[in-house]
Amino acid sequence: MSTMNYKGYAARIEYSDEDACFIGHIAGITDVVGFHADNVNELRKAFEEAVEDYLATCAKLGRAAHKPASGRLMLRVPPEVHSAALVAAQVSGQSLNQWATQAIRQAALAN
Repeated sequence: MSTMNYKGYAARIEYSDEDACFIGHIAGITDVVGFHADNVNELRKAFEEAVEDYLATCAKLGRAAHKPASGRLMLRVPPEVHSAALVAAQVSGQSLNQWATQAIRQAALAN
């Protein structure tokens, strides 16, 4: 599985052997927006059109388009994990927020 990005939106891309085409869905929003194409160049174009269409549809309906993320994240973790993260952040000379951002980024980009 791979991703594409456009205007802050990301798409999850898969290949369907059954349909002999690439299939994508915008990730990180509650609305379901999909697209497909036979090759990568057409898939990129279909993704960008899907995002533009999604934004236009939301505007036409008078509602805000869902954003993939606000940048604020609240986590509940066991106290021992919180404590270990605080220590790791301090040892690395970072705030807990900086350390957690780096850890999440590394984990997310590994997928």
